[in-house]
Amino acid sequence: MKKLSAVLGILLFFTVAVSAQESAKVESAGGAEMTFDSEVIDYGTIAQNADGLRTFKFTNTGNAPLIISNAKGSCGCTVPTWPKQPINPGEQGEIKVKYATNRVGPINKSVTVTSNAATPTKVLRIKGNVLAKETSPVLKETNLAPKAVN
Repeated sequence: MKKLSAVLGILLFFTVAVSAQESAKVESAGGAEMTFDSEVIDYGTIAQNADGLRTFKFTNTGNAPLIISNAKGSCGCTVPTWPKQPINPGEQGEIKVKYATNRVGPINKSVTVTSNAATPTKVLRIKGNVLAKETSPVLKETNLAPKAVN
């Protein structure tokens, strides 16, 4: 009888433990989720020194507050700013990216966003092309001093 009670007690213990684990899995399956309107911004062809500020818009489509802990550009020419306060479920937020358009040539950069979302790391991309401003040709300097008359 004691053995039967012990076996039933152990089975009850494991049943409760497995049930608690399943409950924890269901809770962890939810959480914050960051859904972007677009994960790529195309600057198109822009002039040198044009406004390089663009915005990635997103919504927290999860069921817990979204906290962005970091956003980092792939180089110093790409500087992101992000909301420091939690974004509640259903709310929208913005990650602004400032690209240094004083650099001429193609744009192909990334911004890595780290958060508490179900997918904790998200890579956003910017692309485009910066053209040099057209400059007027510089006239060659000529000797304009009057010639001496003999």
